[in-house]
Amino acid sequence: MFEFLWPSMGYLLALPLLVRLLWPRLLQARQEQPAEGQRTTLLFPDLRRLEQSFKSRRPRSAIAGKVQALILALLWLALTLAAMRPQWLEPHTEIRSEGYDLMLAVDTSRSMTALDFSNEGRPVSRMAVVKGVMGRFIGKREGDRVGLVVFGNQAFVQAPLTLDIKAASSILQTVEPGMAGNATAMGDAIGLSVKKLRQRPPGSRVLLLVTDGENTAGLIPPADAAALAAREGIRIYAIGVGSNQKEVMIRGSDGNYHAETDIGLDEKALQRIAQTTGGAYFRATNARALEEISQRIDALEKTEVESRTVHIPRPLYQWPLGTALLLLLLLGLFPEGRIRLPGSRTND
Repeated sequence: MFEFLWPSMGYLLALPLLVRLLWPRLLQARQEQPAEGQRTTLLFPDLRRLEQSFKSRRPRSAIAGKVQALILALLWLALTLAAMRPQWLEPHTEIRSEGYDLMLAVDTSRSMTALDFSNEGRPVSRMAVVKGVMGRFIGKREGDRVGLVVFGNQAFVQAPLTLDIKAASSILQTVEPGMAGNATAMGDAIGLSVKKLRQRPPGSRVLLLVTDGENTAGLIPPADAAALAAREGIRIYAIGVGSNQKEVMIRGSDGNYHAETDIGLDEKALQRIAQTTGGAYFRATNARALEEISQRIDALEKTEVESRTVHIPRPLYQWPLGTALLLLLLLGLFPEGRIRLPGSRTND
C-alpha cells in the first residue's frame, strides 16, 4: 500500500502559482508609489521599440523559454513529492493461534559442568543433558511462545517470548556454564521470568525452572519470588538436574576438571516453589521427566492469540529527490533552453 507520510506538504505545489499571480501586482504597486525625493526623468518616446531591441533574435527563443519553464515546473514537483515523504507499506500478518507462554530459566552456574551423567558409556555434563532434553521439548511446542532466561550471579533474558521455536532452540544450544556467573541467583531468575510472563494473557503462563543446586546469590529469595508468581497466575515446573553422587568432576577456572564434593540439589526448596504456584517438581535424568511436563502443560487452558496486521514502511523519497537532482543538472546545462558549452557564443 502506497501513502505519503507528510501529505500536507503537497500544498507547496501551489506556491509558484501564487508567486506568479501576486508578484506583478506587488511590482506595480511599488512603481505607482514614488519614493521620497524621486526626480522626474525623461521617458523614451517609443517603449515598444526599445523593448524589442533588448529581446533575443534567436528563432527558437520562444520554444527555449517553454522548455525552461517545463524543467522548472518538474523540478518543483519532484522536490515537493520528496518533501511529502512517499513510502510503501508492506503488510506483516501474525497468524491467529492457540498456545502457551513458556519461559525457560536455565541455571548456568559452574556446577552445570559436572560430569555425572553418561551417554553410551561416555561422561556427559549436566548442561549437555539440559540442552538435549529441553531442546527436544522446545522443538515440540509448535504454536507456543517460548522464551529463555539464564541465571548465575544475576539473571538475564537470553531470548524474549517468541513463536519462532527454532530460533529459541538455537539460542538454547549456545548457552554455556559460567556465562552469567558461577553462583545461582534462583530467586532473581524467577522474578525476571514473572516480569516477562505477566505481560501475557492469564491461563497459559508457565515457567520451567532448570537448576542443579540451591540459591546462593541474587536479591530476591526464591520463596518470595514463587509467591509473586502465584499471585500472577504463573505455574512453575521445577526441574532438578544432577545425580546422587557425592563426588563429581567439575570444570575449574583453569579449564581442567577436578573432583569436587557436590552440594547436591535442594529438592525441598524446589518442591515448595512448585507447590506454591500449582506446578510440579521433576528430576531431569532422562526423557521421562520431559513427557510428564508435556502432559501437565497440555492440561492447561490455552490462550487464543488474535491475528493482527502490522504495516512496515519502506521509504521512497529518494526517487523524486534523485529526479530533482537530475532536473537541476539539466537546468544548469540548458539555462535558456540552449546547451551551455565552453567557448559557445552568447548571441546569434
